[in-house]
Amino acid sequence: MIKQDLLLRSVVPAWVLAAGAAFLSPIAWATGAVYGVALLLLTGWGLRRSDRPAFGPADWITFARAVLVGVAAELIADGGRPVLWLAGLVAVALAMDGFDGKVARRTGTASEFGARFDMEVDAFLILLLCVQVAQGLGLWVLTIGLMRYAFVAASWVLPWLTAPLYPSMARKTVAAIQGVVLVVVVSGLLPSWLELAAVGAALASLVWSFGRDVVWLARQRVVERRPGRIVELPRAVVRRPPLPGNQAA
Repeated sequence: MIKQDLLLRSVVPAWVLAAGAAFLSPIAWATGAVYGVALLLLTGWGLRRSDRPAFGPADWITFARAVLVGVAAELIADGGRPVLWLAGLVAVALAMDGFDGKVARRTGTASEFGARFDMEVDAFLILLLCVQVAQGLGLWVLTIGLMRYAFVAASWVLPWLTAPLYPSMARKTVAAIQGVVLVVVVSGLLPSWLELAAVGAALASLVWSFGRDVVWLARQRVVERRPGRIVELPRAVVRRPPLPGNQAA
């Protein structure tokens, strides 16, 4: 089973990426090759760290999304044309985002590896979209894609940033907004001024979301490091034990 899992993780992305690169430029082919090797190595490393022998059902859905993201990377490296192909491909990858979690819960195979795998695929997809959009709106758009990686880098210096966060629908909504806005902008369906306003609003919401979480984590750190309060009992409660010889008969 382990050998079959490794074979599928090697052959499937290699075939799909090679088929996509066959119609693109050499730089796109090189991008697909590097991405495919990185995908194979990183998933294998993640499985070893989590002591799992192979993918679960939900992990394969995430892996399929990762392969689609690799094809999107090839298209962007080739110039992002035609944009409708790129937008459609990314839209499918984003639409599949909720399936892996549902499958994991229904099959009882939810794991920390699966959640991290899904998160990294989403983060890299957003970064790729930012690279494409930045070609028209400016490098400032990359802030959206790089913000999570900056947060991870900051956690190496400030370990308290790695503490678990509370569940938040607002955080999930903001994350979903980034993908939707970027896909719409990539499709070229909006006028330039509306693209600028939409991406600016998406960035503002992301800054707010990250800022709120950082403030919450900082407050939790202060609470955890605060010494326990000394409880003082009233004198009427604290009584000395009776001395020997003075006890009542």
